[in-house]
Amino acid sequence: MAHERIRKFNTRETYPEQNLDNDLAQAVVTTGGRIVWLRGQCPQELDTAQNIASHDPVEQTHKVMQNIRQLIEEAGGSMEHLVKVVVYITDVRHREAVYRTMGEYIRGVHPVSTGLVVQALARPEWLVEIDGTAVIPD
Repeated sequence: MAHERIRKFNTRETYPEQNLDNDLAQAVVTTGGRIVWLRGQCPQELDTAQNIASHDPVEQTHKVMQNIRQLIEEAGGSMEHLVKVVVYITDVRHREAVYRTMGEYIRGVHPVSTGLVVQALARPEWLVEIDGTAVIPD
C-alpha cells in the first residue's frame, strides 16, 4: 500500500445486519504525491457521456467504479491509490447492492467512505453517483 490506513475494518463487522463486504478505513494518511480529484462518476460512458442502458443498481455501480478505475489509471495510478469515496444513492434500498458491488473494486484498498441518500441525482434514471480522491505517490 502506498498510504497509511488507520483502523482498517470491513463492513461485515460494522453492519452485521446487512450483506456487505467492503474494506474501509477510519482514516488514510498520505505523504507527498499527486492528488487526483475525481468528478462524481455516474453510470455513463466516459467518452460519449451516454447513459448505460440499465436501471439496475448493480450494473450502474459497476460502470461507475469502472470509470473511477479508468480515470485513476489515466492519471498514472491504480486503485490502491484511492483514499476516499463519497457514495450518493437515491434509494436506501439500493445500499447493499451498491456497496457490495463497490466492494469488488476496493478489496484490500481500505479507502475512507461517506455514504448519503439523496432525493435525486442530475438525471432521474441515475441511481448511484460516486466521487473519489486518489493520491499517486511521488
